[in-house]
Amino acid sequence: MSKDIDAQIRELKATRNLPRHIAIIMDGNGRWAKKRRLPRLAGHRAGTEPVRVCVRTCARLGIEYLTLYTFSAENWNRPKAEVAGLMRVLEEVLRKEVAELDKNDVRLNAIGRLDMLPAAALRTLDSVRRKLSDNTGLVLTLALSYGGRVEILDACRKLAERVEAGELAPGAVDEAVFRDALYDPALPDPDLLIRTSGELRISNFLLWQIAYTEIWVTEVLWPDFTALDLLEAVRAFQKRNRRYGIHVTSPSA
Repeated sequence: MSKDIDAQIRELKATRNLPRHIAIIMDGNGRWAKKRRLPRLAGHRAGTEPVRVCVRTCARLGIEYLTLYTFSAENWNRPKAEVAGLMRVLEEVLRKEVAELDKNDVRLNAIGRLDMLPAAALRTLDSVRRKLSDNTGLVLTLALSYGGRVEILDACRKLAERVEAGELAPGAVDEAVFRDALYDPALPDPDLLIRTSGELRISNFLLWQIAYTEIWVTEVLWPDFTALDLLEAVRAFQKRNRRYGIHVTSPSA
């Protein structure tokens, strides 16, 4: 990293108003590849470097949680060759990065319908999670085979089964009980959601969890996303006045 980035990290950390949890919708791999007349898979491979940069930078900033929208439930509808290529990239990156993740004290987590992953990808994911399980630094969560609506539906089914079994009274279902039925109840709500590629939508990502999340959108395509872009998002977050749904009416209103 350049001295400029080092200085910015020191400056941002000095304010102590850092997001505890950053979530990222990594969008634009396909468009990046198309602009260069390359196959879509080349864009997905190029998108692995920003992941490495973001993990390293978040670890240096002292961010506690980083969640990446890695493979959506809808992505299973893409051409089979592309899906197979994405799964290969996932396996390759996990194997290649495990040493650096361990060096940076990163713990790996995953949310989604993981049982839908190919057996080889799931084995690799489980292996890397076990190797990093004792780390105590940044928690890196990969949203795989994930959809916000699917997560809510799965939570509802889990709660319905408990009610049917007589373990839970319907009237006892409140926000805390519902959260406990999500894929990872211990994962705090994101403070900052970053979306690349300029699209102004949340694409079925963490629908329950982002109720009061600050959103920052950049036109930068994901493969071109840099540490400077991440630091710009964090700086913008630090200037926000977070109200958590509380509306203040002025006396003169």
